Amino acid sequence: MPVPPAASAAQVALMWEAKAAPGRGTELLEWARARSSDLPAAPGGPQRAELLRAPGDRVLVITWWDAPYDADVPELPEPAPDLIARPVHRWRFESLGSPGARPAPGTTNPDS
Repeated sequence: MPVPPAASAAQVALMWEAKAAPGRGTELLEWARARSSDLPAAPGGPQRAELLRAPGDRVLVITWWDAPYDADVPELPEPAPDLIARPVHRWRFESLGSPGARPAPGTTNPDS
């Protein structure tokens, strides 16, 4: 019989979003792809990383780390100023699990 996974430690997601300077969307996307590849491999690196793009030459990188919210984990740097239209936006989120997932044993549901 399979053994259920142990309740995981805290997990933090880092979001990094940049808007490319006019005409430089492809270059910014490749820059972000290369920097994402430079992050350390698991177990010291992110458990998952995703690269996304949106209209307006916006690039988003999300990384998930098995670490507490305030952990010191590597983040993508600022691109060269001439590559971006504005400063990079960064957000940090604490993972609460998948929607509809049952709370881990010993935890409480804040909605109850």
